[in-house]
Amino acid sequence: MDAYELITRNADEVVTEDEVRTLANDPEGKRAYVGYEPSGVLHIGHMLTATKLIDLQEAGFEVTVLLADVHAYLNDKGSFEEIRETADRMQAQFIAYGLDEDKTEFVLGSEFQLDEEYTLDLHAAELSTTLSRAKRSMAEIQRGDHAKVSQMVYPLMQALDIEYLDVDLAVGGLDQRKVHMLARETLPDLDYEVRPALHTPIIADLSTGVGKMSSSDGVTISMDDTTEEISEKVNDAYCPPTADPEPTDDGEDRENPVLQLFKYHVFPRVSTVVVERPDEYGGDLEYDSYEALEAEMESGELHPMDAKGALADALDDLIEPGRRKLDA
Repeated sequence: MDAYELITRNADEVVTEDEVRTLANDPEGKRAYVGYEPSGVLHIGHMLTATKLIDLQEAGFEVTVLLADVHAYLNDKGSFEEIRETADRMQAQFIAYGLDEDKTEFVLGSEFQLDEEYTLDLHAAELSTTLSRAKRSMAEIQRGDHAKVSQMVYPLMQALDIEYLDVDLAVGGLDQRKVHMLARETLPDLDYEVRPALHTPIIADLSTGVGKMSSSDGVTISMDDTTEEISEKVNDAYCPPTADPEPTDDGEDRENPVLQLFKYHVFPRVSTVVVERPDEYGGDLEYDSYEALEAEMESGELHPMDAKGALADALDDLIEPGRRKLDA
């Protein structure tokens, strides 16, 4: 696999391909970043983008993880003291999950977002951004029906972070697309260069396959789940014997979250998945690629319940180092 393939594998969108190819031609020492609100323990959404960061480190990138304490405060996630305590715990969890400590820099937003230069640039961005444009960008941030002024400023800060962290590539879930597009529009107005972005897929709701798996709504998998809890959640997951989306009565796509988790979480981290089965049911199955596993589920050789058992085991193995860190 060449550098571009490794950098972009399993990405839902690359903005733009030409810019990322330029980075891939000489990736050593390039810097990528993801920002996270410090708000609890790592869950599957954090882990998906962290898996992409691990790919980037393998390709030669250095990684900056923004532990966005100011953003979390603006989003009403607690006091600064509480948020920073959470940030310290999250940093340890990211390293336990597999980020290369020697190639990862952890930065608190408050280390630079309260400086005069940043504040003046933020005000300049506010002057150049219409209210409707800011509202579109904050759609994934706002909780409930009543937006606050603080949440309107939030995406403008995310755009500025790309410049102030001096990174070459911004990474985030597909729900960050509007923010990254805002950055591409806003940064040139401030005489700063635009940077390319990678967007990772959104994992479907575990129970229904419809919508987004969310730590605040419905069932998700997090680093503090026990082995038994992971097994129970995966066994109860929606899993038809196909990866093809199925339309709902409302016209939404119903995805297969079990296969998504294999594709985006498990196979990028492990070389082989073993599905354990009794001899009377054909014995164990072994897969060295996601495509092979998906094909055998489609053909009926691999039963969804057997796949779920293997997925639960694989996720538990990936999460166990972080769970030990939480318990320490």
